[in-house]
Amino acid sequence: MAPIAVETRSSPDLLQSLKSRVKTIDPVVFPDSLKTSGQHPPLYDQIYPYSAFPKHIEGPTVWRPEDYANNPERWVHQFSAAEIEEISRAADNFISSSLPITGITKANFPLPSLENHLAAMRRELLNGKGFMLFKKGIPVHEWGNFKSAVAYFGLGVHIGYPISQNRNGHILGHVQNLYVDSTKIDTVRIYKTTARQAFHADECDIVGLLCLARAQAGGESDVASIHHVWNILQAERPDIAELLTQPIWYFDRKGEISAGEEPYIRGAVFYLETPDSSNPTHTPRVYCKWDPYYIRSLQRFSDAGIIPPLSAAQEEAANVLEMLCERVKLHMVLEVGDIQFVANSHTLHARTAYTDYPQDSGMPRRHLMRLWLSVPQSEGGWRLPYWDADEKKRGGIQVDDTAPVARLEGD
Repeated sequence: MAPIAVETRSSPDLLQSLKSRVKTIDPVVFPDSLKTSGQHPPLYDQIYPYSAFPKHIEGPTVWRPEDYANNPERWVHQFSAAEIEEISRAADNFISSSLPITGITKANFPLPSLENHLAAMRRELLNGKGFMLFKKGIPVHEWGNFKSAVAYFGLGVHIGYPISQNRNGHILGHVQNLYVDSTKIDTVRIYKTTARQAFHADECDIVGLLCLARAQAGGESDVASIHHVWNILQAERPDIAELLTQPIWYFDRKGEISAGEEPYIRGAVFYLETPDSSNPTHTPRVYCKWDPYYIRSLQRFSDAGIIPPLSAAQEEAANVLEMLCERVKLHMVLEVGDIQFVANSHTLHARTAYTDYPQDSGMPRRHLMRLWLSVPQSEGGWRLPYWDADEKKRGGIQVDDTAPVARLEGD
């Protein structure tokens, strides 16, 4: 079935201009000679109607928490002493080069013994269950934050291309409490607070988290198979499934925009992959793009009559989606040194609220280093209805020519 023509076809000149802009870069500003393409609306003429979506999904992307809760060997990997030594040696060699962390690539951070394992793990993230945990992956207390950051970033480039995560160009992000007001959802991003994060997907193909310090209480992870959720919707609320495939949802950009861009994006929540002319037998998969905070922070625009407010049906759909993710979630706890990788194509993840140790306790506040990783479709990534689907650093958040930075603390 052909995609639904929601609007006229995107102008070839506009698409060429966008592609040209992301390739016109200054290597002094972008040390790996790659620029994050950023957030963009979908290509509306490549969006499929609900009638084209599968009524039931099968395969390894559909899982239940009981499949893994008592079987850690299926999703937890512990580095051997030899693997830790190889990572340490690569980090030390890179540090001696005096290059910035933003310049780390597979070529200058070789991991010959781990390369095949990391490639297999990436395939499992993209095409399988969609999550993986490296238990005690990095000895952060021994190495310190700088070497740990280099090692973590070096592992990341073997899984995908690191992309910018915010308006400040943070290519190495930090999830920690910056003492901002979590109720100001039109300006504040929740990862900078201690509040619970509802189930969501990030603006990247794979998100990674390295735990440097745990909270006194809370701050634990949940992951849900969105394909399992889709099957439940088909059985219990197909009307909500249909609503979530319609490009009537507005997502806030919280001011993280380049010149000439709109402050929000209109799209769907569920998409079908675009066709692959080189593999006509490939069955398009159901892709999810969702963050409830970004649909609920737009009142300043709906009050002004610029966009429609959320309908009662949309509010219900958002609540049901969260409820179903809660129903099928896998809970996990990250200890210091653990590294979690989660795919954003077919899983959603959440975080429980947390409490840091008192400031006079001498204990560090909760701190996770975050990577957003891109995998273009030519390298095994999902085929998405966006103009940048085959850009190496697709997605992310890029504001004009803001340079990528890799600090050791959040700001």
